[in-house]
Amino acid sequence: MNTFHIGQAIDNSRFRLFHLSLIFWCFFIILMDGYDVVIYGSVVPSLMDEWAISSVTVGAIGSYTAAGTALGAVIFGLMADKIGRKKVILACIVMFSLFTFLSAFATGPIVFTVLRVIAGLGLGGVMPNVIALSTEYAPKKIRAAMVSFVFCGYSIGAIAAALLSKSILPVMGWKPIFWIAGLPLLLIPFLARNIPESVNFLLEKGKEEELRKTLNRVDPKLNLDSKTKFERNVVKEKGSPLVKLFEKKRSLSTIMFWISCFCCFVLIYALNTWLPKLMLEAGYSLGSSLVFVAIMNVGAILGTIVFGRLTDKWGFKKVMIPLYISGAIALSCIGLTKNSLLAFLLIGIIGAASVGVQNISNALVSQYYPPSMRSTGVGAAMAFGRIGGTFAPTFVGVLLTMNLSAEMNFTAIAMAAVIGGIAVFFVQEKHAHYSIESGGTEIGINKRKVV
Repeated sequence: MNTFHIGQAIDNSRFRLFHLSLIFWCFFIILMDGYDVVIYGSVVPSLMDEWAISSVTVGAIGSYTAAGTALGAVIFGLMADKIGRKKVILACIVMFSLFTFLSAFATGPIVFTVLRVIAGLGLGGVMPNVIALSTEYAPKKIRAAMVSFVFCGYSIGAIAAALLSKSILPVMGWKPIFWIAGLPLLLIPFLARNIPESVNFLLEKGKEEELRKTLNRVDPKLNLDSKTKFERNVVKEKGSPLVKLFEKKRSLSTIMFWISCFCCFVLIYALNTWLPKLMLEAGYSLGSSLVFVAIMNVGAILGTIVFGRLTDKWGFKKVMIPLYISGAIALSCIGLTKNSLLAFLLIGIIGAASVGVQNISNALVSQYYPPSMRSTGVGAAMAFGRIGGTFAPTFVGVLLTMNLSAEMNFTAIAMAAVIGGIAVFFVQEKHAHYSIESGGTEIGINKRKVV
């Protein structure tokens, strides 16, 4: 009998057309996710003028949307481990695309908020499942870099939102910006055909033919056929995957992931919702303020690509902690300068230390837990993180009503980066799934019997 571990085969696979296709579609999904999140911040000044709403109300709308994403991360993270990641991803894409598109037809803040909250459910659900799926299929030697690159799509979407808003707002108003968010609805057939299902889910459900086809796409050299039979070396434990995040000495790290993610989303949502308005308050024009949003996300992309690759060499903590510290310093300094070039540099660093750190964190969390609870682990961390996203818009809205100086506003936001860095410091990588695997104390979950 020849034994064959599915996990090992994927770990050792070469980068092929299958992986390129997976990266392309996952990148596109996250791009539209990023676009959807950032367009609200881009149109905030327009909505405040059109509907005569206060900064506190604007912050509350952003907070309610973030609350929807938190709920979506939990619900769809748990659902994916039961019905499959592919179905959940497609359902979430339809949800956030359709209801963001419909938001353009809202005639007031109440209907707009309801539509944004429903869209938020899809936004919250899609990201952890895309993380888990791309992690599962990525070759081990480029896993962190590949997952981090996929999440550069978020920043590309944010840049597109900022630049399109800069071009469209003065001419056509805010509504066409939301119409564009419906684009993924036209591509659902292509997404359904090209996104694979989780191999572990297929194995659990006994879908061996689909499993063989998928594995042969990952690595044609495996040449799996109908004579190949699959067995499990380890029977899946009963019980809630959410509870199991705290078992086997994972409790402290799980809590630290949640705190770190909370801090990242405070930074991301505070800046994505309020950066244009904050820069307006600092004396810049609306067009220049939207350019700052684009620059922040350019920094996020560069930070993700450069530092995401370094995590494969140095480890996650040696990269994430210095990035957090750099972000705190940059945020504290940006309110002190009136030099545009220096402000662009500081905003770029902030992008690397917020969205960039979260992209790298996604790769860390998705690899920390075993495949059986990967969607749940990522979903729970991001759900807790999105509580930070719920808190941040209202928090900054209240700050703006206090008439504080620009440097005080930015310094208050910077505290989130300090706390996030401390949380990452206390993560115990020795209890991670990847550490246990490399130590040889945990065997692969699948084997092949040739008969």
